[in-house]
Amino acid sequence: MEISQTLLKLRYHFLALLLFCITLFTLILVAPRFITLFTYFWPLFVSTAIVLALVFIFARTSSSSSLPDTDSSLDKTLLDYVAAGHLHDESPFLTTHNNKSD
Repeated sequence: MEISQTLLKLRYHFLALLLFCITLFTLILVAPRFITLFTYFWPLFVSTAIVLALVFIFARTSSSSSLPDTDSSLDKTLLDYVAAGHLHDESPFLTTHNNKSD
């Protein structure tokens, strides 16, 4: 009776040990294929890691306060042109190119 209670208390330990053994066995079986893939794709992994590191470094070092203030009316005009304003003939971007004199 005492042994079954002790085993019942240690059931999570046995489960963790079983999961560890299954994981270790799976890694032993999968490791050769993983190493083959890694040796083939290592330049891609390294270049991706470098690009991501540079993005994080630039994002951390650049501040948004250093950007110049822009005119909001120009932003609205450009947004209207991109969204659907280019369908109208009165677009300021189209009229400047159409009014060229010969």
